[in-house]
Amino acid sequence: MKPELATKLWNFLWQDYKARVSYAQTYQQMIHAVGGTIANDHIAFRSLRLVIHTPQGEINFGINHLEKIAIALGYEVAGEYTFAATHLYARHYHHPQQAEFDLPKLFISELIVEELPTHIAQLIHQTVTQISDGMISTFNAENNIALITQTFPQIFTRPWQPPLRSVVEQVNTVSQYGAWVLLHGYAVNHFTGYINRQNTSQYPDIDTTVRALANLGIPMKAEIEGNVSCGLRQTATQAVTEMVTVLDDQSKQAIQIPWTYAYYELAQRYIVEVEPGKPQLFDAFLGKNAQQLFEMTKPR
Repeated sequence: MKPELATKLWNFLWQDYKARVSYAQTYQQMIHAVGGTIANDHIAFRSLRLVIHTPQGEINFGINHLEKIAIALGYEVAGEYTFAATHLYARHYHHPQQAEFDLPKLFISELIVEELPTHIAQLIHQTVTQISDGMISTFNAENNIALITQTFPQIFTRPWQPPLRSVVEQVNTVSQYGAWVLLHGYAVNHFTGYINRQNTSQYPDIDTTVRALANLGIPMKAEIEGNVSCGLRQTATQAVTEMVTVLDDQSKQAIQIPWTYAYYELAQRYIVEVEPGKPQLFDAFLGKNAQQLFEMTKPR
């Protein structure tokens, strides 16, 4: 039941994400137009390493929260990554029935709030404590499949109230990642088109796929990160900008401002020799590549 449920839930998120990130729709249409197939290599989520105390108990806003949901769906931790310069930490997860059920890997990261300047950390803490009792229930669903299913649409949203505009702008000067999370919460950061599974001679690799998307007017990242010898090459569209809700500092009324949301990533994986005489498809992630992709949501 768990693999089928995971497939259903990720498909739900894919439909919402695709409606917001038109570049993903264009990619899908382009591949389908030549008889190819679409598969997701991984889904990425962001979070905050921060714990608060409420009358209903302790709430952990970081990887811990999303990891419990992943594990409840049958996923297992498969790797970890540290990005000291940007105060980020991440883990990736795979499902033991990944191939059988065509399940994407998960890449979950968190901002280590305590490492930020004190006044910025305080602004983040003050913002996330504005969480309603109804949204607290999504944290209580972590280990319960029935509750996860029931609250799934709410889990991958922003659980706290809209932040003050000045808070977003101040946090952004130190961590664009942190500003993004304050605005979007646990919304999908990106899905990833899996080049290896496109199954079309028209677009046999990431290079031809990127050129085709650019020719369709999709703004693409300037470089393709990684190389064949390390087992992974990745790139992405630019992030879409959408109107987000913040609170006006004077009136405290909700207003709309433009901010980046998500990009669509592309990944091609290659055979590497994990040990002498043992070649296999590289199935993990590369920290340097990931650091470059984190920057794609920097407001332009």
